[in-house]
Amino acid sequence: MKNEKDDGNRRHLLADELKQAGEELKQQHEEITNEVKTKVKSLGVIKLVILAILLVGTVLSFVFYDEIFGENNVFLPSEGRSQFLNGFLGIMPPFIKSVQIVSITLFVVTVLLGFIRRFFGKKTQRRITVTLLICNLIKWITAVVLVIVVLAVWGVNTGALITGAGVLTLVVGLGMQSLIADVVAGLFIVFENDFNVGDIITVGDFRGTVVSIGIRTTKLESLGNIKIINNSEIKGVLNQTKKASTAFAEISVSYGESLPKVERTIEDNIKNITVEGALGEIKYEGVKALESSSVLLLFSVLCNEKDIAVVTRRLNRELKIMFDENGIEIPFDQIVVHSSDD
Repeated sequence: MKNEKDDGNRRHLLADELKQAGEELKQQHEEITNEVKTKVKSLGVIKLVILAILLVGTVLSFVFYDEIFGENNVFLPSEGRSQFLNGFLGIMPPFIKSVQIVSITLFVVTVLLGFIRRFFGKKTQRRITVTLLICNLIKWITAVVLVIVVLAVWGVNTGALITGAGVLTLVVGLGMQSLIADVVAGLFIVFENDFNVGDIITVGDFRGTVVSIGIRTTKLESLGNIKIINNSEIKGVLNQTKKASTAFAEISVSYGESLPKVERTIEDNIKNITVEGALGEIKYEGVKALESSSVLLLFSVLCNEKDIAVVTRRLNRELKIMFDENGIEIPFDQIVVHSSDD
C-alpha cells in the first residue's frame, strides 16, 4: 500500500512538473511571438519591402550563381552592346556580391542580437546593461567590417586602407581625447558595476533613473526629461538603489502637549499604521528640533528609492490621522504676546 501511495505521489509530481514545463514553453512562445510582431510593426511597410527584396535577391543570386559569377556569365562585355551598357552590366557582379554580403551579415547580426537580448538581456539590471553595451559594440564592429569587405569586393586595396586608417586614427585620436575618455569611462562604469540600467542615481544636482549606458554617453530620466551625460563627466555618483532608502516625516506638536504622553500615544498606535510601499515598520526617531512655536518630531520608514516621495506623503497622512484621533494638537504658526502684568 505504501509503495502504491508513493508511486501515486510521484505520478502527481511528474504530472505537475510536465504541466508547469508546458506552461513555461507556452509563455516563452507567446513572448517570442509578441516580440516578433512588435519588431515587424516597428519596421514599417517600406523597410519590410526593402528587406524582402534583399532576401529574395540574395537567394536568387545563389540559385543562378554560375550565370552571374561564372566564366561565361551574362554580364560579360559584348560587341553588340553600347559602351555604356557594357560598363553598366560590368558593375553588376560586384554589386550583387555586395548585396549578398550585406544581406547575409544583417540577417546573422539581427538573429545574434535577438538571441543575446532574449536569453541574456533579462532578469537582472546588470545583465541588461552589459547586454546593451555588447549589442552596441557588435553593431559598430559590424558596420566597420562591412565597409571594408564591400570595398574589397569593388577592388579597393583594403590593406593600404587599413594602414592609412590606423595612421589617421592615431592623428584623430590626439585631437579626440575627450571621446576616448568617454569610451574608457563607459567601459569602467559597466565592468565595475557602479550602477546599472534601472538604478536611480544622482549626478551633480540631477537625480534620475538610468535608461541606457552607451559607449560614449549615459542617459538619465526624471519626470519625462532625459539628461544625456558624457561618461567622462560622471563623477561623485550617488547610487540610491543599492540598498533600501529611508523616507522621513516631520510632525509638529504644540508646546502645551505633554511630551511623555505624546510619545506613549505614538508607541501604542504606531504599530497599527500601515503605509503602502513601506518595506518595514514605522519608527519614531525622537525630537528633531525645538522650534519657535512647536516641538518637531521625526518619523522614518524604509522603502524603495523610486517610491520615496509617495511613501513620504502617505506617511504624513497616516500620522496626521493618528494624532487627530488621539486629540494631539498639530499647531499652526502663531504669535503669543506677553505683557509685564502677566
